[in-house]
Amino acid sequence: MAVLFAARSAIALYRLLDLLPVFAGDARVSRVFTLVPGSDFGVDALAAVERVGARSVPWDEACRDTYDLIVTASPKGELHLLRGPRVLLPHGAGFGKTFHGEGSADAPSGLDPEHLMPHGGPPPALHALAHPGQIDRLAALSPRAAARAAVVGDPTLERILSSLPLRESFRAALGTGARRLIVLASTWGGESLLRRRPDLPFELAARLPQDAYQLGLIVHPNEWSRTGEFELSERLAPALDAGMVLARPYEDWASVLVAADALITDHGSTALYYAAALDGPVLAAYDGGDELIPGSPMAELLAHAPRLGRAEELEMALESYRVGTGRDAAASAFLSPASEQGSALERLRLELYRLIGLSPPVAPVTVRLLPIPAPPSRTPSAFAVRVRLDGDETHVERFPGHVDAPALHLAAEYGVAGERQSQSAALLYRRRDRATAAAYSVGWTVDGWISHVLDSYPGCRTAGVVLSPVHCVARVRGGSLVSVRIEPPRENGRIVHSDPAAVLSAVHARPAGVSRVTCVIGGRRYEAHLSPATADEAGRIL
Repeated sequence: MAVLFAARSAIALYRLLDLLPVFAGDARVSRVFTLVPGSDFGVDALAAVERVGARSVPWDEACRDTYDLIVTASPKGELHLLRGPRVLLPHGAGFGKTFHGEGSADAPSGLDPEHLMPHGGPPPALHALAHPGQIDRLAALSPRAAARAAVVGDPTLERILSSLPLRESFRAALGTGARRLIVLASTWGGESLLRRRPDLPFELAARLPQDAYQLGLIVHPNEWSRTGEFELSERLAPALDAGMVLARPYEDWASVLVAADALITDHGSTALYYAAALDGPVLAAYDGGDELIPGSPMAELLAHAPRLGRAEELEMALESYRVGTGRDAAASAFLSPASEQGSALERLRLELYRLIGLSPPVAPVTVRLLPIPAPPSRTPSAFAVRVRLDGDETHVERFPGHVDAPALHLAAEYGVAGERQSQSAALLYRRRDRATAAAYSVGWTVDGWISHVLDSYPGCRTAGVVLSPVHCVARVRGGSLVSVRIEPPRENGRIVHSDPAAVLSAVHARPAGVSRVTCVIGGRRYEAHLSPATADEAGRIL
């Protein structure tokens, strides 16, 4: 049995890849892909097919052959030229957008009869939908098309839900720790977040303390295709330099979504997946327009979500989010989580095997978990540090060094930051390198490196070495070498570590001779105990 996966764009292809487990393990089925011409966003689709090692055929060849099943995730393009029963899956959630000047006026993209039945031809043999209400919406537009529709659920949502136990692993891979991960989601087109508010990622990166927050960004695959990875990275460079995570368009985006603590969104459907899976705070960053369909699940979500105006309003907006708001909106886009979710692939497999006239394999279909996301491509190497002394407490807030923000001192990581920042830094630190197997090497001792830095950089007042998450050695100019032992807080059975370099900034700001510094970093208290460094600590090799 030959099954053709026909993708018009990268986003449509990614949704088709999510249903591959339906045919897993069946040697009776051969899988082949083709690119449906006509989309401005098809450039990345074939590259994605090549990355997964799948076989593809040119469109002309696909039109000449006959297939036992044709599976698509977009009704657009000249699909009527293909021969075989056609199955259509949505490539988003909620059918919340319409594009004026394209197809029927005000019809939801993905439910437009003009695309479902081009040239008056038959509708797909199966239109797989995620919610009963979507069949009602389709029936209002075309009873003929709705007659062949069936509710199966959403395979992409089920991957997200099945991967929720991996949330801690995802956060560890991203380097999130106990910080709050704020993710922005931008759809494509002129009304998207990145088109209307292109500076918002950097505004947030410059505003949020590095030890309390981490920032992430999910960009629609169409925007990746339109802009290109290089151009997109260049446009986002200031935020990426501040450590923002830019999620890859296939699978990574969903892993980052699972890891998120809050979402800032335009009118794209990514927010519905987040609301259905986690129901964390969702903030609206959409100023209205012609694309969002009133009464759609996404419109309902945005109507009840706090709006984020300026970046400075983030904390207030997060606090005003009402728990349950997102899940209520998502309930009209997906099957009820309590009763029917978790069986989308089984439902879909029964429908597809019915169409090809075979009995499904005996082995149950298995949802494929999301992969571990890629870590940030860049992390700050220098920080503008604000320090506030409040009795026995030393409050430390660090911001990216390239941000024009008031600060008490600049802290730079030696060997990672550039010379200009190193020359300007009042605190220079380095992290202990892993031992290498090089035949020839030169290694500093802790004491030797600290003395070298203080001699080489007259503007540096404190130099320190991070030996482990709980141990540093430092020296203030004119003082002696001190060992800094960090006592991390415990929360609900967990030990919460912060960046030890932030503790060094607190030590730097306190008068010489103190034996304990109570640091408040990212809203948590860390006790730092200072004592004269031992000969062993001073002589450790870096």
